[in-house]
Amino acid sequence: MRISRTSPRLRRAYDLIADKLARVEEELLLHFHSPIPTIDRIGNYLADGGGKRIRPALLLLSSRLLDYEEGDKDVRYAAVVEFIHTATLVHDDIIDEARLRRGRTSANARWGNNLTVLFGDYLYTKSMGIALDEGDLTILKVLSDTTLSMIEGEIIAIEKTGNLQVTREEALEIIRRKTADLFSAACRLPAHFAPRGDLFAAERLAEYGRCLGVAFQLIDDLLDYTASEEAVGKPVLSDLREGKLTIPLLLALPRATQAEREKVAAVLREREFKSVEPAEILTLVERAHGIAETRALARDYAAAARVALTSFPDSEAKEGLLLATESVVDRVS
Repeated sequence: MRISRTSPRLRRAYDLIADKLARVEEELLLHFHSPIPTIDRIGNYLADGGGKRIRPALLLLSSRLLDYEEGDKDVRYAAVVEFIHTATLVHDDIIDEARLRRGRTSANARWGNNLTVLFGDYLYTKSMGIALDEGDLTILKVLSDTTLSMIEGEIIAIEKTGNLQVTREEALEIIRRKTADLFSAACRLPAHFAPRGDLFAAERLAEYGRCLGVAFQLIDDLLDYTASEEAVGKPVLSDLREGKLTIPLLLALPRATQAEREKVAAVLREREFKSVEPAEILTLVERAHGIAETRALARDYAAAARVALTSFPDSEAKEGLLLATESVVDRVS
């Protein structure tokens, strides 16, 4: 597997866990392999697509923060978290009818929805099987609850598709469920097996991960409006094309004219830029401060993530987690 490009700050954090992260890659490759040819082909294709591996990295940094150095529980649980994440991406692409993922043909576009949805199910089940081998029921409960919350978030998001009346609170709740809860789980899991792990550490790390996850998704939503297709690996304004009203546009709408609101409604209805030009939506979001306000909101959540770490003593691992908060809000792809 190849890890896609990361910011200099995130690379510094990754350097602290480079050896462990390499072992996570080996673990992922091992479990992507299957005697079933189709599973093996799809697994290898997704593996070769890379990714930032931010969730495994956060789990490894949290493990190091709590003095877990020896053993491979952190490596195995990091692989579990990445498998859950990959499963959600596979299913999301089917739901969104996406043709591209990370600049390459999506799995559903290449193998069709029937095989791909089953492969997503396979990844979910595989992840739980790996966790079950470790035998920790508390961790299994965290992972199970997290996966259920993510699925519930997707259902809520689908119900809100095409709805111009989505509130900021509803949008943030979807973000919390679909993205932030897995960040939170990745960060808190080491508190259940590391030497310095306890309930307080679990709560603080869960809060750190949750706030960081919201910041991450807010910037991801922002990049849909500000980045190039080459940078994000999919067409710009993809969310709006799919009928999703995300935070940058949501924050801009109260300042939009009636004519502008009608243009947004037209894109949501048509699911394409047929009667409206993309530049018209981009101009609206920029003029009505949706870009600036979304970035400010992401910074607020990143700051809250940093506050959640204040009770931990200074260390390289803590510095790595703090660097991650800076990298998330400053990223451009």
